[in-house]
Amino acid sequence: MRDCHAGVCRGRIVPLFFSIGRAISQENDLPGAMDALLDYMSRIMGMKLAMINLHHRESGKIFIHKSIGLTEEEQSRGVYFPGEGITGRVVENARPVVVLRIGDEPALLNRTGILSRGADREDAFICIPILRGRKVLGTISAARHYENQDMLNKHVDALVVVADLLVQGVELFLIENADRMSRGQERGDAQGEASKRYRPANLIGTSRAMMDVFSMLYKVARTRTTVLLLGESGVGKELIAEAIHRDGMNPGGPMIRFNCAALPESILESELFGHEKGAFTGAEQTRKGRFEEADGGTIFLDEVGELSLSVQAKLLRVLQERSFERVGGNKTVTVNIRVVAATNRDLAGMVEKGMFRQDLYFRLNVFPILIPPLRDRGSDIITLAEHFVTRFAKAGGKQINRITTPVINMLMNYSWPGNVRELENVIERAVILTEDDAIHAYHLPLALQTPVFAAKNIPNGMEARLAAIEYEMLVEALRLHHGNGSKAAMELGLTRRTMGLRMAKYKLDYRDFRRGDSLPPTAAGGQRS
Repeated sequence: MRDCHAGVCRGRIVPLFFSIGRAISQENDLPGAMDALLDYMSRIMGMKLAMINLHHRESGKIFIHKSIGLTEEEQSRGVYFPGEGITGRVVENARPVVVLRIGDEPALLNRTGILSRGADREDAFICIPILRGRKVLGTISAARHYENQDMLNKHVDALVVVADLLVQGVELFLIENADRMSRGQERGDAQGEASKRYRPANLIGTSRAMMDVFSMLYKVARTRTTVLLLGESGVGKELIAEAIHRDGMNPGGPMIRFNCAALPESILESELFGHEKGAFTGAEQTRKGRFEEADGGTIFLDEVGELSLSVQAKLLRVLQERSFERVGGNKTVTVNIRVVAATNRDLAGMVEKGMFRQDLYFRLNVFPILIPPLRDRGSDIITLAEHFVTRFAKAGGKQINRITTPVINMLMNYSWPGNVRELENVIERAVILTEDDAIHAYHLPLALQTPVFAAKNIPNGMEARLAAIEYEMLVEALRLHHGNGSKAAMELGLTRRTMGLRMAKYKLDYRDFRRGDSLPPTAAGGQRS
């Protein structure tokens, strides 16, 4: 009877599942389904605080959509970003979090202000992701006091199942309403939160790493300060430079891009600073350089670490005085420009070795911004992949609706040495190869497929391609039937025994598909953590 009083007995929870399922699938009534859940959590589970949060992926905001135990004002304060607090951590990692005692958890930010009384510090806090593959659409969270661990575990298991029931309705609701809701919330946000919600129009990303970058851009864009972009090749430094220009003081001025490693030193100086007529053989007329062309706007100097020491000396003068002379001339040219430089090299180390001028380094390094590699951006990998799929499918006249679960798994577990540029190339290739409405594992390069089958030492070539197809079909069937091996086997036309052998081959565990998590634990099918 105690379990029933806790709201976990079959007689009480099955009607809730039925009510939510009918509201979502037959009546398209997500608010009704949410109200039924919150009422159940309050009356039957005994939750004194319960919230359903939605994640607006474009802005990165996680906001409270419906709740019990909160006033309208308290609910409006409950806004987070991925990585912030417990809710942000659940959205960033796509994993449930259970805090046994609120008073012992510094990561619980309590922005609503409701969990501030002494008695509340003894409560537990539960936060469950609402997942579509690896995409977190929102969370279900609640707080109450528990006398025993068993009751807590049963509540967590029940909410995981409910989250899975809600996902279809939440996804549709976000598509139809999230833009309007986000605009309404932004109007109510305090000005002091502006830097947190700033995201340049040409950049994609809601990970904590990129939100930190956006915060830096917000602070520097409206100044004339020289910016130095640091990071590996392919992380998108040119897009960052464009964002600085577009949101800067002279967005209507020219944006000039120049790769310092693209030209030999013999013509580099002329390209940057221009030349006078007759300055050298072939100089038949006066020509403006890139700095002059950028007058009134921004110049982006990519791979600035490749400049020779002689050109570095001239660049130093431009940064100090915003003036220079054309090659072969003695007339001083003055320009009004914003300089954004970028490099993937260690300029401080080059200074120590005498390969880069120290004074120039200090001038460039006024406001450095480190752009994170793709492998450190978490769920941004899937967001970017979806963006590239949409773009290349539209360009190719194809209708591609989804990225399959094994592909998501492979993308998330690859190290991406080429960063965003490599991901873009991988997705473009996959879109070209696909012949249906989905991106499958066998459309990816073998470099991404290899980790999935490393444990079996399956060689590259035809065997690896066949293994990738087999693995994908197994995972998709298990995901579709929530880990029910018999139904998955029937879906694939296999006997239960054959299904078990195939799962063992790739170290797939049916339990990983019953917890509300639609992905196997690791790309290699390793141990659950």
